[in-house]
Amino acid sequence: MFGNMESAPDMTALMPGQLLARGVSRHLASLGWATVEELVPARGLRVDVMALGPKGEVWVIECKSSRADFMSDHKWDGYLEWCDRFFWAVDGEFPVDLLPEGTGLIIADAYDAEIIRMAPEDKLAPARRKVMVQKFATHAARRLQALRDPGAGLGW
Repeated sequence: MFGNMESAPDMTALMPGQLLARGVSRHLASLGWATVEELVPARGLRVDVMALGPKGEVWVIECKSSRADFMSDHKWDGYLEWCDRFFWAVDGEFPVDLLPEGTGLIIADAYDAEIIRMAPEDKLAPARRKVMVQKFATHAARRLQALRDPGAGLGW
């Protein structure tokens, strides 16, 4: 139906963090969640993976491919106000002792993931949840539109 959506992605074209995001998204999909990558919840912020659960839960997952990648991220705590739970996704070689306590931990690769430590829950206010679900839906719809009509020049 969508042509290119049926073909296998070129895994060599993906960055290490994108490979982690792929595995996280696959795992969450197997649990009934929907995900989008690179969603902007507010100006100056871009989350690696935002997940929407079957009961309306909103999770943010930041994918870190190396110690240097983690150490250069100074915005992650700005994501906390945009989700019910916050997770780090890293590979099996990542030094997890660097990750802040009070956050979730997911070990992932390009094909799957496993939640190692559940993040504490800090429920979004209803108005903020509504905004995030709308942003999620708009982001997903625009991504689908871009896949269906890549030459439209929609400029998102």
